[in-house]
Amino acid sequence: MHDGFIYSLVLSGAKAGSSLSPEELENWDPNDGLIWIHLRYRHKKARHWVLNSGLNKVESDALLAQDTRPRAVLAGEGVLLALRGVNLNPNSAPEDMVAVRIYADKQRIISTCDRELLSVKDVAELIMEGAGPTTTGDFIVAVCERLTTRKVDFIDTLEEQLSELEEQVVSGNVKDLRTDIAELRRQTVALRRYLGPQKEAYLKMLAEQFVLFNEPERLKMRETTDKLIRTIEDLDALRDRANVTQEELLSQQSEQLNKRLYFLSLVSAIFLPLGFLTGLLGVNIGGIPGADNTWAFATFCGILISLVALQMALFYRFKWL
Repeated sequence: MHDGFIYSLVLSGAKAGSSLSPEELENWDPNDGLIWIHLRYRHKKARHWVLNSGLNKVESDALLAQDTRPRAVLAGEGVLLALRGVNLNPNSAPEDMVAVRIYADKQRIISTCDRELLSVKDVAELIMEGAGPTTTGDFIVAVCERLTTRKVDFIDTLEEQLSELEEQVVSGNVKDLRTDIAELRRQTVALRRYLGPQKEAYLKMLAEQFVLFNEPERLKMRETTDKLIRTIEDLDALRDRANVTQEELLSQQSEQLNKRLYFLSLVSAIFLPLGFLTGLLGVNIGGIPGADNTWAFATFCGILISLVALQMALFYRFKWL
């Protein structure tokens, strides 16, 4: 469909799996089966359709809101959902999560988004193949399950990246690692920002007053919620590991800097008395000893070499070397 309508699909009934034309959508009757309309909420005609779809102001405003935080709100006989999924669109940052807003009741499902979300696309393809959800509860479970699975896959990718960074830190190959670790930490923080509220939304849907789930669907949703909770725990562990890795990197860099400074300090300590002696004997005044002696310079160099040898022996004895 066009004009902001991404999908307009029938989930149940005789036309299950079919896509409705604008005329069929206009004449749709709840007795014909459960319907799902997915729109791009920034499009003018899509916004107009939502505002004239029979929803109250709170529900329509929620579907058209630009900034959303994951949540689940009971709305009469239906539910308002705001969920987030990993952004897997080309040339996009995965942690820049895509929002999907859903109003669902037993007769219809209306969802909106601004950017493509692969989890929603997967569900739509299943419906068009005739293997998708046929009830509102099953639809919500299918979307939540795919959103969570892609988060798990992305976090697994982050864990692999962190493991490589840890190996590089251990091996001493620390070039550009600070930037890589900082970027990974930024990704974990961005993901964690939405996963916590999304977990709360999932838990709220498991409450007894949520009537859109039958018992099998409730069990599936509970498994999805448990998976999300484990994902959050893995993300927290990943963040802690990244912190430890960054601290180890900073420690190594600090140790290398201290070694260089220590070496320079030893060099300065060796040449300090030498510089004093050469400066003292280099003044351009009368009375400098050895000025008329042809062996004076060689003798003076021997004294300097002996002084260096004495300093090295003292440094070694004091375990400064």
